[in-house]
Amino acid sequence: MEKDWIKIYSSANSYNASLVSTILQDHDIEVVELNKRDSSYMNFGEVELYIHPKNFDTAIEIIIKNEL
Repeated sequence: MEKDWIKIYSSANSYNASLVSTILQDHDIEVVELNKRDSSYMNFGEVELYIHPKNFDTAIEIIIKNEL
């Protein structure tokens, strides 16, 4: 992953993170999903979504509009 990416969303619920990722991608925003959940128990950690800084304002508007 490039160093210029910024975290736009994180959730302990992988379904929510996947939903946000899909919606952002539907609006032509490139998203990188980083799963930091513990692979043994799946009860600890979060899934983080990263985007390019140039898409930050648009992504925030989409997340707020969709109440995600």
